[in-house]
Amino acid sequence: MKQVLYQQLAERKRSGRKSFTVLIDPDKVDSNSIEQLVALSLDAKVDYFFVGGSLVISSHLDECIQQIKAACDIPVILFPGSPSQVSKYADALLYLSLISGRNPELLIGQHVISAPFVKKSGLEIMPTGYMVIDGGAPTTVSYISNATPIPADKNEIAMCTAMAGEMLGMKLIYMDAGSGAKRPINETMIEKVARHIEAPLIIGGGITDPEKAYRNCKAGADVIVVGNAIEKDPSLIKEMSAAIHSSATVQQNG
Repeated sequence: MKQVLYQQLAERKRSGRKSFTVLIDPDKVDSNSIEQLVALSLDAKVDYFFVGGSLVISSHLDECIQQIKAACDIPVILFPGSPSQVSKYADALLYLSLISGRNPELLIGQHVISAPFVKKSGLEIMPTGYMVIDGGAPTTVSYISNATPIPADKNEIAMCTAMAGEMLGMKLIYMDAGSGAKRPINETMIEKVARHIEAPLIIGGGITDPEKAYRNCKAGADVIVVGNAIEKDPSLIKEMSAAIHSSATVQQNG
């Protein structure tokens, strides 16, 4: 099974380079907004696109990805909210296991059902330990998953959950405060988790300004995911990208 993008992420982590990912929810974009997002992302040297959402009620996932792929070479990685959110036009799939919850359907149940379809898709599959962290507001992901998020101040629980996910074979760890979170994940928790795992660490949810993105990188995040803030103000892409990529330069020099 090909592991091109995973190897790239692992290599970026080893060399101290940070990655910026723009999250695109197919329900919230049309052809014009995709065109604008791609143009801004190319200009800002965005590293990846995540495409997906907790719900995705529209039927144009394929069209959304095809438009992105036709306009740029930025890799497109599926971030699915359900097994139906699979498109052969993407480059890779985050195969999410909700390791922070106790809902067996999202730990393994839906994976069993989707496995033949996912295997047939030809996508690069990246097993991902998905951890929902309390962001101070009910989010779509916590509602849909029917799982209680990890409390924002329980750093040890987050650390042990991430370690368990890695030891179970997860190639990536994704900590998410959820779309529209009032409170992003604190740097202390990120630092604690980052220190105890070797897998690339993805952080998302509630990151609304470049300074927070920069601090998350300094705390140990390898990939920063921003969606909601960019939906409200696409011009943030350039500042976010500059902050995230500059954190790597400072780290390597220092």
